[in-house]
Formats: sequence, structure tokens, C-alpha cells
Amino acid sequence: MSEVGERNTFGLAKAERYRILTKYRTIAMVGLSTNYYNASSFAAIYLDANGYDIVPVNPVRAGEEILGRPVYANLEDAAAGHPRPIEIVDVFRPGGEAPEIAEQAVAIGAKVLWLQLGVISEEAAEIARAAGLQVVMDRCCKIEHARLFGGLRTIGLNTGLVTSRLAMRLPE
Repeated sequence: MSEVGERNTFGLAKAERYRILTKYRTIAMVGLSTNYYNASSFAAIYLDANGYDIVPVNPVRAGEEILGRPVYANLEDAAAGHPRPIEIVDVFRPGGEAPEIAEQAVAIGAKVLWLQLGVISEEAAEIARAAGLQVVMDRCCKIEHARLFGGLRTIGLNTGLVTSRLAMRLPE
């Protein structure tokens, strides 16, 4: 298939992912961590640096702040408390939790359900698609943005260091 028609098993073609990342700017990150070494934090920092409005959703940290933003317990609270409509729901939770999150995404009028690397739920995808949401599954917003917009060096993906030592198994 051509690059424009490229599809993965779980989601949208590259051109459609590009359109999502250029059209929508408000991202609720469900499962955003307070641990700055966590993948969700790296993604949030990168996306924030690239002009996206990040809305943290983490029931354990509700009422606190992550990255200087208020944390909401769920998507309903986030939609009610955030000044702009949530367009993308980016899920950093296990696949078993994704159907409930998909239902919440539908209820708040999100446009896209984005399930992160390793988060796979056909049930959640069906719920979202049935309500008209676009679905991206088993892909990272940060990596996709970096790949599509040339940000692989930004905040931790490409160090510029080429060495075979990176592939070696380090002693424990």
C-alpha cells in the first residue's frame, strides 16, 4: 500500500493520524502520572511543548496538579472543569479499563479515542466508533507527532548518539 493508504491493525492511516494531530489541540490524558520518568509524563511534556492543551485525568491525584494543571478524577469532571472542549482522550490505562473510558469519551463529546502503546481494546474501539469517534490504538501521540512533524530529537526520543553499546545487555 502507499504511504497515504498505510494502515496498522488497530487504527487509522498515517494521513488520518496527521489530520487528528493538526486539527485537535485539547488532550485529556487519562492516567497521567506524577512520576516525571513515566511514559505518560514524557508524552505530556512533549505535547505541551508543541502547543497542545493537556488535561490531566487521574482519580488518585484528583484535586492536585500535574505539570501545573489541575488533575480531574474522570473525564466528566475534566469536561465540566476545563475551559475548552476535550477533543482527544489519550488513554494510559490497561486495556481492561478502556471500554469504560470510551463510554466517558463518548459522553463528553470527544472526537478521538487514542489508546497508547500496548493499550488494546477492541470493545473500547467499537464503543467509540459506534458513537462517531475516531480511534487510534496501540500508538503513542508523542511518537506519532515526532514522526510526522520532525520532533524526534525533542524531549527524549533521539539522543543523536549512535553506538552498538546501546544494544548490549548491561550487567545488573
